[in-house]
Amino acid sequence: MLGVVLESSAYSNIPCPLFYQSLTQYGSSMSREQLVVERARRAFQTGMSKPLKFRVHQLKNLHRFITERRKDIADAVKKDLNKTEHSTELFETLGLEGEIDVAVERLAEWAAPRPVEKSLLTILDEVYIQPEPLGVVLIIGAWNYPWAVTLQPLVAAIAAGNAAVVKPSEVSSHSAKVMEELLPLYLDKELYPVVCGGVSETQELLRQRFDHIFYTGNSTVGKLVMEAAARHLTPVTLELGGKSPCYIDKDVDLRVACRRITWGKFVNCGQTCIAPDYILCEPSIQDRVVEEIRKCITEFYTDDPKTFEDYGRIINQRHFQRVMSLLEGSTVAIGGDSDQSQCYIAPTVLKDVTGGSKVMQEEIFGPLLPIVTVSGVDEAIQFINEREKPLALYVFSPDNKVKTIEVKSKVIAETSSGALVANDCLVHFTVSALPFGGVGNSGIGRYHSQHGFDQLSHLRACLIKKLNLEDANAMRYPPHTAKKLDHSTGQINRP
Repeated sequence: MLGVVLESSAYSNIPCPLFYQSLTQYGSSMSREQLVVERARRAFQTGMSKPLKFRVHQLKNLHRFITERRKDIADAVKKDLNKTEHSTELFETLGLEGEIDVAVERLAEWAAPRPVEKSLLTILDEVYIQPEPLGVVLIIGAWNYPWAVTLQPLVAAIAAGNAAVVKPSEVSSHSAKVMEELLPLYLDKELYPVVCGGVSETQELLRQRFDHIFYTGNSTVGKLVMEAAARHLTPVTLELGGKSPCYIDKDVDLRVACRRITWGKFVNCGQTCIAPDYILCEPSIQDRVVEEIRKCITEFYTDDPKTFEDYGRIINQRHFQRVMSLLEGSTVAIGGDSDQSQCYIAPTVLKDVTGGSKVMQEEIFGPLLPIVTVSGVDEAIQFINEREKPLALYVFSPDNKVKTIEVKSKVIAETSSGALVANDCLVHFTVSALPFGGVGNSGIGRYHSQHGFDQLSHLRACLIKKLNLEDANAMRYPPHTAKKLDHSTGQINRP
């Protein structure tokens, strides 16, 4: 086992005293994953991750990693998802850098004691909330945005003073390899190890005890993660997904609405957890919606998206087959062509789709956009509420004040979703001040900026009393009499 571990590119030629100590104490029968977690826990127990100066230093090193290894990251994402360098910067690293900058700037404020309102009984005491690190966090990343959704939780974990074991998705294998090989050159290797591998390695990690598990992926695996966490009473953050609806009011500016929807749906070849999964609109505008989207597809990706460098590919053959199978029984209005050898599926719009259609039975996570017709906002709300709560809900309504307030207010009041965005798609993910997370089947917990810091912290309740003024505490001591209560409160009059 020792040889196996040391052959791993993430650990070779690295002096790790705590690692060797764990080998000596527990022997070589422990799995690689057990050893990594034990090493991270022992490092955390030294207290080295708690000082704010150390946290800031690690965050700055993470920023330096992104900056100095930008080409390596872009090359890996190109191989995994056929994204261009500029697309990778826009959707992967730019937001990460911003998240780190905010954390560095605000960390002292986030980590400071937070005074709370006092009562008459605590008016002379110190009463506050103290954010504290949880301990060792497991971060299981996703393949669709292999850098953003893996390293953003790491930013929160570092900022909160935790150790973190990072498990990138094996599906985006090139990104995982770069992360495994290069990230340990910038971050503390004991506190923030990277563990690569597939299902068996992930299962072995989930057998270990962590203080928090942060998983990004689908609800099926999310349930397995939660089940494994329950064995140790470990809290979880589950960033899942689901079918995010997009309602278009008949009076909206369709040119602008469809332009934004087309962008939100087909970026990253539809492999975005908050992509609009399907459109709800009245039958009278369905054909116009199709035509406007057709124009936008041509504008964004030319007449031949297959040859256009800014149009991606499905991650692998298995997902290609899954997405293509969802076309069964639906009417193709735009696109529909594919090339299995390249994992290429054209931007595709399906019309006259019903709630019972195959494409409506699961999250699409690909470049298929079904249109379901409804009689208006009331039926749209009913359709949404009959299904699992989505990660995002999009509403397009006109800028007319009365109509806008009517439609948006109604949808906000009568539905539930992780987020609601009016007249745009995806952009809420870029707003650090907003919590990002789901509700119900679309996820548990939230992150981004201070929301991530708080999610991966224990908000410890603290009350500090003095030993003087003992007479003021007389009411609580036996014997409990009406006279003592009256005297202590000065407010209760008894006959």
